[in-house]
Amino acid sequence: MTEVPTMDELLKDAPTNWGKWGPDDEVGALNYLTAGEVLRGVQHIKSGQVFTLQRLIGDPLGDPVWPGRAPAERTQILDESSWDGADAPQFPGGLHYADDKIDAFLQGSTQYDALGHVWYGGQIWNGYDARTTVGGLDKASVAPIAERGVAGRGILLDMARYRGKDNLDKAETFTHEDLMACAKAQGTEIEKHDILIIRTNFLKLFFEQGEAFYEGFCEPGLTYSPELVSWFQDMEIPNLVTDTIANEVTTDPENGTALPLHCALMRNLGVTLTEICDLEKLAASCAEDGQYTFLYAAAPLKVNLASGSPVNPLAIK
Repeated sequence: MTEVPTMDELLKDAPTNWGKWGPDDEVGALNYLTAGEVLRGVQHIKSGQVFTLQRLIGDPLGDPVWPGRAPAERTQILDESSWDGADAPQFPGGLHYADDKIDAFLQGSTQYDALGHVWYGGQIWNGYDARTTVGGLDKASVAPIAERGVAGRGILLDMARYRGKDNLDKAETFTHEDLMACAKAQGTEIEKHDILIIRTNFLKLFFEQGEAFYEGFCEPGLTYSPELVSWFQDMEIPNLVTDTIANEVTTDPENGTALPLHCALMRNLGVTLTEICDLEKLAASCAEDGQYTFLYAAAPLKVNLASGSPVNPLAIK
């Protein structure tokens, strides 16, 4: 069996954007999304159709989460039955109301990763010491991304439809060259600073298979190569958005490492990752009218020191 390289070994010659936006930067490649890029995205609004991309939290059919994470639990605190007893709350005028709370992993639903979410070699994004994550992310948390917001030209790359499938298979891979070929087949092309939105429809299997979905868990997705990383850097891609739990093939078939693109793209280049999106209505619309570009806009919740945060992105065509 071939020995699995460490990330330091695998990525020893990989490019980085550390310092590109100064020593204090915490949002990385989102800096590419200038006001001009927002307006470029606005130019792709043709009909005003709005598509929300968040998966339902508390779905009666289940919430797909990373293995080891528990789905969100919503608890009803107040409802009409709270006023049945003699010790019921009293408010002037006699109003009643409902109240509830949620206990959830911040990355247990459609979410943005903080740039400090994953690291190797004792350093997170921009060279910050990994010890700054102890007790909460003092550097490169999700809060600066949430404060800034994300908006620009989005492009849907429907890999499942491109390959003639309802969904991609477990451990199925594709490259940046496949993404470009998919865009060409859709009648468009990937441009510099585009927000890439990749559809695999793999989570369809979660709802069909239940717990069996996690057996031999290995999602489909992009696979690491030096050429792919260089392409992301040259294209100055700010944000990678997918409908899978972890944005890339879970275990790389070539080198055996887990999630190397989290390290090569997010930790080194500052590319923001967005996961567990529901792209089905958007994909159906794009297939129907042939328009695969649109304004993409998102703002994760502002959570102090957090390594990720829920989000309900918008695609406006």
